[in-house]
Amino acid sequence: MILAFIQQIADTAANPSLAQVIPPPDQVSTLQILSEGGWVMYPIILLSVVTIYLFIERLMTLRRAATDPAAIMDRIRDYVRAANIDGAQAFCDAQDKPITRILKHGLERLGRPISEIQDAVNAAGKYEAFELEKRTDLLASIAGIAPMLGFLGTVTGMISAFQQIQNLQGNVNPSVLAGGIWEALLTTAAGLIVGILAFFFYNFLFERIRRLVNDLERSATEFVDLLQAPAPSGQSRGRIQDSF
Repeated sequence: MILAFIQQIADTAANPSLAQVIPPPDQVSTLQILSEGGWVMYPIILLSVVTIYLFIERLMTLRRAATDPAAIMDRIRDYVRAANIDGAQAFCDAQDKPITRILKHGLERLGRPISEIQDAVNAAGKYEAFELEKRTDLLASIAGIAPMLGFLGTVTGMISAFQQIQNLQGNVNPSVLAGGIWEALLTTAAGLIVGILAFFFYNFLFERIRRLVNDLERSATEFVDLLQAPAPSGQSRGRIQDSF
């Protein structure tokens, strides 16, 4: 059967009139090509839309969260050393960044044991890190699911193509069979494209999130150290938080 199929391909190459007339690629629209991939193309297209949406939404969130941690810590340090806690909290409210929201949780607990303040700051930091990382795991999932869907579409398409050969008892035009095969391979190409994009977007966002979380952790540590620093009045055993 395979030898007969190869012979039919050779006969078609020698006599082009045997081949089915297929429109040139430039006369076929992108939507028509995608529709040839079968039902599997619909979830792949949906995953591509979700991928682009998640990337844009997370990128805008990270841009809003970005700030200069050193400059913010300098302002907070000045407020705390001047015992102007209300001013420090107002500054945090005005900035409304993840780092200032974390510091505000600590400022609201000044006067309590330092361990309680540190726990509040750490809890706020974990929450803000979770908000930054939210939904990025979906990109990682899409990076794995999209290629698998593409392979599924190719396998089902190949099964249909070989069923057609069996039904026609091998007497099938090779050009028609070739058309069915390339249509089946469309899902693999589409799935790989979506998977590669999702994987790239995930790693791009993950690196930016990692830098932001590192800034949050460093600022939280500096804030706790600030509260335990010697009071500016010169008392060697005093602590800043003792004055509140």
